[in-house]
Amino acid sequence: MTTIVDNLQAVHARIVAACATAGRDPASVHLLAVSKTFGHEMVLQAIHGGQRMFGENYIQEGVEKIRRVRGGLAPNVPGPVQWHCIGPVQSNKTRLVAENFDWVQSVDRLKIAQRLSEQRPQGMAPLQVCLQVNIDGGATKAGVAPEEALALAMEVARLPRLQLRGLMSIPEPAIDFVACCALHQRAKVLFDHINEAGGLAQAMDTLSMGMTADLEAAIHAGSTMVRVGTAIFGSR
Repeated sequence: MTTIVDNLQAVHARIVAACATAGRDPASVHLLAVSKTFGHEMVLQAIHGGQRMFGENYIQEGVEKIRRVRGGLAPNVPGPVQWHCIGPVQSNKTRLVAENFDWVQSVDRLKIAQRLSEQRPQGMAPLQVCLQVNIDGGATKAGVAPEEALALAMEVARLPRLQLRGLMSIPEPAIDFVACCALHQRAKVLFDHINEAGGLAQAMDTLSMGMTADLEAAIHAGSTMVRVGTAIFGSR
């Protein structure tokens, strides 16, 4: 019977193999363990297996899990645990995100970014932000339209107590590896375009794309962060 630690090792092996195929350094790709719907005990198992970055889709569930995990951590666990909000953020939940998470990857409107900036406590490090881009125009997908992403990036980058780090995308499943790579490549082209346009005080460094089913294609296209849940924690 596999354990969460075994699953983490298997996912890291996939990342290493994908990077070798793409001619990339495995250290250039970070693993975000998506722990939504799983209890804090499973997160603690992953932490003790060496994982330090976790993603939550549901804000209230995530905040409660953060509290429980912090209370359950042994004092000798090395390094901080980092929490990413990767689900939709509505106006009435921005304070919870601003006060509890380290990153938010799902900003797609200036109003949400402004509220996060205003509500980020002064004593905390800047909230790290990715813009969610609806890269393939899916009718049911959240995210800023690609043609509007540059303007939004420029506005978000000016806000205090936020640091714009990059883009996040969740395209619809593709029919094969080549088609999947092509979808992710659209996000990579947009990412490079925004960086090359100038106007950002600091270049973006994070391209968050790829999940359990398509992490190899995402890495081939240039992802710097893959968001993996099922392959680590099991089916929901």
